[in-house]
Amino acid sequence: MTETPTSTEELQSAQRLDRWLWFARFFKTRTLATNTVTTGKVRVNGERVSRAARAIKPGDVLTFPAGSEIRVIKVLGIGPRRGPAPEAQALYEDQTPRAPQSSPKTTKTTPETREAGSGRPTKRDRRQTDAFKTQTDAFKTLSD
Repeated sequence: MTETPTSTEELQSAQRLDRWLWFARFFKTRTLATNTVTTGKVRVNGERVSRAARAIKPGDVLTFPAGSEIRVIKVLGIGPRRGPAPEAQALYEDQTPRAPQSSPKTTKTTPETREAGSGRPTKRDRRQTDAFKTQTDAFKTLSD
């Protein structure tokens, strides 16, 4: 079970999880942060959390999805406001394991080529399609 801060000193050193995630600029809106927490996608110190009002304090480790990666964040401080990015970055230490970078030999430098006729139609293709459709529509009206 989670502990709730009781003294005024503990209240000043703790903050709601959704609010902290928003202050630290991991989510664009507080609603997005709240939805992520309430769906059970956030872990605090290894425990799954489903309450957005869960109090976090410096030293807690958060694990949550952000974009296409899983972020591991250590809380360093509690923010008084949602400030600029440098102020937000001072609130945490990123402990996300980095994926190994691919070697330069495996990266492609030339753009992919596509076969003629595949992909998005050109303006000429669109005109031909429209002309074909009007011919078939005219044929249908004559045959009816």
